[in-house]
Amino acid sequence: MTGRASGILLHPSSLPNPYGIGDIGVGATQFLDWLFEAGQTVWQILPLGPVGQGDSPYDAKSSFAGNPLLISLSDLQDQGLLTASDLDSSICPFASPIDFAAVTDWKFRLLRRAWENRQTGLAPGDLTHRIRQWAHAPEQTPWLEDWILFAALKKKFDSRSWTEWPAALRDRNSGALQEAQVELSEEIRFQEFVQFLFFEQLYALRDQAQARGISLLGDLPFYVALDSCDVWTHRHLFDLDEPGNPLHVAGVPPDYFSVTGQRWGNPLYRWDRMADQGYAWWVERLASQLRLVDRLRLDHFRAFAGYWEIPATEPTAVVGQWRDGPGLPFFQVLKESMGPLPFVAEDLGMITSDVEELRDRLGIPGMRVLQFAFDSASSPHLPHNLSREVVLYTGTHDNDTAQGWIQVSEPGIRQRALDYVGGTAESFHWNLLRAAQTSIADLVVTPIQDVLGLDSSHRMNTPGTSLNNWGWRLPPGCLTEDLSCRLRRLTDLAARCVASSSAGDPTSS
Repeated sequence: MTGRASGILLHPSSLPNPYGIGDIGVGATQFLDWLFEAGQTVWQILPLGPVGQGDSPYDAKSSFAGNPLLISLSDLQDQGLLTASDLDSSICPFASPIDFAAVTDWKFRLLRRAWENRQTGLAPGDLTHRIRQWAHAPEQTPWLEDWILFAALKKKFDSRSWTEWPAALRDRNSGALQEAQVELSEEIRFQEFVQFLFFEQLYALRDQAQARGISLLGDLPFYVALDSCDVWTHRHLFDLDEPGNPLHVAGVPPDYFSVTGQRWGNPLYRWDRMADQGYAWWVERLASQLRLVDRLRLDHFRAFAGYWEIPATEPTAVVGQWRDGPGLPFFQVLKESMGPLPFVAEDLGMITSDVEELRDRLGIPGMRVLQFAFDSASSPHLPHNLSREVVLYTGTHDNDTAQGWIQVSEPGIRQRALDYVGGTAESFHWNLLRAAQTSIADLVVTPIQDVLGLDSSHRMNTPGTSLNNWGWRLPPGCLTEDLSCRLRRLTDLAARCVASSSAGDPTSS
């Protein structure tokens, strides 16, 4: 990505449709059309893995598998895998937030119906061949067999953590695994089918984005969940005891946001063992994600320089110590394997000089957020203090919306923000967007909530809470032609807009 650019942050689950949750089908393609008309060339999304605890995309059950809840049911109908009556009997009205439990239940019922319809001849005749061809491709073989067995075992054991499975399966005894593969063969094939559907649809969406001159900016969580296929299949790469329980867990120490810090609970990596293996798991993890998107935001980038280690017995993050991350040698291995590093460093929070030095040595941009800019005139987040090599946000998925933030900010900060961007509190979101667009930053990314001027009830996530997160939906009908024209005019004024003619006709592909 070169030159000045502008993009929108919106996870596919937030797209409107009548099926309980947004997906990567026709609604996502329509959103690409809107982005194209609005002069945007970047679509940022959150992690795409199967969600785990708290429905968080940052706590996925796999670093490689796709989230079945994002599969488009309309696309399955077009393929003959579902009928109109299948969907008519299952349509649920638009709702925000997403009811993840209900959506998971009925969507998997429909995915199983699609699997049955495939077997009874409703699907195209070459589907079985396409599944086999996809499943045996080199990029799938390192992870797919492990994931579909893991998913089948999760169903058998009523979603219990792998640490609670019978010891032979927990410890991956070869005989027990072979028996499970025979016993669960039908469920394993179904799980393979589900993953095929996800990746076929996502690759099609990626191609549609490329046809419109829009790049996809993905997101990679630093840590993985304990109850994940990654940890189950690679226990030696994590700081675990013999039964698979963490000895130390991840988090961040106390700061002015929290007197007890944040105890996330993810297992820590054994970086010594990963280094001995040439960081092979990480290389494959990153390569798999970059087959789906054009660029990756590296969440919690600071942990590559140094991370906070908390004893697993501690209830908070107060007790812990800083440990060295893998640092520059890790990224040198990635460069040798992958070439140029298409990353954005999430370098927010407690950032020390070693983190900044690593980021700069790698030549990758960091992040700045305008909501953090107005506490002092020296803030590195203020537009007049920026360098070109940053990605500037009005806010992120963890922030309040711009309109929500201006309403609840401390009075002094609120006044400085209004004085800086101009206008009134009612127009703050658009004036903040103008300040971002006209800044020197090479790339500006705006949550769609801030383009629309939505209040706090529309925020995606509130860190430190476990309820009512990740389920926000875009209100139907709000992405109007008038709004796309207004955004295009501003983007063009800021010299971030690619003319429609230069991107080609998106409907010609």
